[in-house]
Amino acid sequence: MSELKELGLGIIGFGGFGLFAAQHFLQIPHVKLIGIAGSQREEATRAANRFGAQHFNAIDELLARPDLDLVYIATPPFLHYEQSMQALRAGKHVICEKPLATNEQQGREMVAFAESRGLLMVTNLMQRYNPLFERIKSLVDRKILGEFLHGYFENYAGDEGLSPQHWFWNRELSGGIFIEHGVHFFDLFTGWLGAGKVEAAQVCKRPGTDLEDQVQATVRYNDSLVNFYHGFTQVGRMDRQEMRLLFERGDITLHEWVPTQAVIRGLVDDAGTRALMDLFPGASLDITNNYGGKDRSARGRNKEFDVAQNVQIRYGYDHNKMHLYGELLRSMFRDQTAYIRYPETHRKITEQNGLVSLLTAVEADRLAHRA
Repeated sequence: MSELKELGLGIIGFGGFGLFAAQHFLQIPHVKLIGIAGSQREEATRAANRFGAQHFNAIDELLARPDLDLVYIATPPFLHYEQSMQALRAGKHVICEKPLATNEQQGREMVAFAESRGLLMVTNLMQRYNPLFERIKSLVDRKILGEFLHGYFENYAGDEGLSPQHWFWNRELSGGIFIEHGVHFFDLFTGWLGAGKVEAAQVCKRPGTDLEDQVQATVRYNDSLVNFYHGFTQVGRMDRQEMRLLFERGDITLHEWVPTQAVIRGLVDDAGTRALMDLFPGASLDITNNYGGKDRSARGRNKEFDVAQNVQIRYGYDHNKMHLYGELLRSMFRDQTAYIRYPETHRKITEQNGLVSLLTAVEADRLAHRA
């Protein structure tokens, strides 16, 4: 069997996240860092030296390297379109930090151009590589707790590291909170429930300023509604995220923005407890109630249910969030580089994920500002 060709990786932009991502990407076999460009930070020079790569003064110099196959773009959102198109025109595959772009026209053009050239134009929506994503997807599809009814995502984020001058607050640079941050979670719920339609959205400004620090949107998936709230208002130590999916006979609550922990509560029949424990191996199981005889009959939504137990399951409480985050980055990068070598390979994240999540965010932003 012939040795796999080494893929040359270039990184454009090297902020606080660049080194973290690079260290995980370069753990994938047969990948070599060619160089870093688009950053004047000392960290970029140190990282280039660390990996035996070059710190280029200009992006064009990096893109001219014939041994460069793939570019990772880790710059603020307003640069994604220009730099991605620059890399695509040079014949390079692109993995870009979220969001894909800051508006619909740019996003559609980027994906269409990449597809016309047979190149990647992938947004780093690594959440779908979380093992919890597949477990929730299976729970929804198999209807272990009945039909899905409602959901929410609550993001109580810290803003200690975001001065009023930070590009994050500038809608021209970031696209706004829905676009800069919300795309991850629009994509998660689309993966679980199918295509969604934004029904309503709102935005709040910090008193006495034009700084938008809270947004919320309601998205309809089939006949169910999901609420998304993002607030960048907290002291960093109070940073907290939670999402919940409600079903006919229970609910599941996920903690952290990269979900590491899950609490599942439900009324289940004899097979239900086994199905949940199989789906969440190693979880702790608490029995709130056992039911027998006539007490096994329950009714809701004009349906009759046979229930044997009321259970609560806790899963993932021994997982380290940053370790899981690194694992998701490796999985995403491994998936995409496999596709470069073998285009018939199925990918968990494709160009459409980045585009669809962007279009949802753009619509939420439009509705929030329509007044």
